[in-house]
Amino acid sequence: MSCKKKTLLLFDVDGTLTKPRQVIEAEMEEFMENLKTKCSVGIVGGSDIVKIAEQMKGMSVLDKYEFVFSENGLVAHKSGDLVHRQSIASHIGEKNLQKLINFSLKYMSELELPVKRGTFVEFRSGLINLCPVGRSCSQAERDQFAEYDKEHQIRAKFRAALIENFAHLGLRFVIGGQISLDAFPDGWDKTYCLRFVENEGFDAIHFFGDKTTEGGNDYEIFADARTVGHTVTSPEDTRKQVTEFLSL
Repeated sequence: MSCKKKTLLLFDVDGTLTKPRQVIEAEMEEFMENLKTKCSVGIVGGSDIVKIAEQMKGMSVLDKYEFVFSENGLVAHKSGDLVHRQSIASHIGEKNLQKLINFSLKYMSELELPVKRGTFVEFRSGLINLCPVGRSCSQAERDQFAEYDKEHQIRAKFRAALIENFAHLGLRFVIGGQISLDAFPDGWDKTYCLRFVENEGFDAIHFFGDKTTEGGNDYEIFADARTVGHTVTSPEDTRKQVTEFLSL
């Protein structure tokens, strides 16, 4: 394997290193273990660190990779140490936060979907996760909603309504994973994590993600001038593209 240590490879998690909300498979885990011995490697996900750890086989993920950015980098770890944490509540204020949550709950309450479960709003340190089907849905129900969403554009329409009502607060809304949207202040997308790596002396920063079209939660970092963006379609495609890129 050939790779320059001065090149940083940053990976999205959901849909890139793992199947949506599933645990990293042995083949991918072995691939990443091999890769990180030759390259500087980091991961950046929209989920909180608990969910990322679940998908990456435990909190040992913090020690496995040089950089682990959860919640788009609003919670940042370097070499296992917490180096930064930001709070959306303190940034936009409780009044605006409740307006957003109340609007979202009312909007989602009026949707008719194949199923609805629980946990429609999840408060995280750096963002608010909004889920029309409910985050407590089963994997089968998650897959069912994803297919329904492709046909009926549930999240795209929800996103448009959120932009119309809350963009004046300096908030952004992006579609991520299979079932939800993330809401956060301008600049708190995945490019937020770049502030922790852009001065580390890397010759190049490559980002691999699956939601790289506008409105997806990988779009901003994919298109950022500080990165070289790569669009992948699955963990298998990630391995294929990284292998081709590095001429392994």
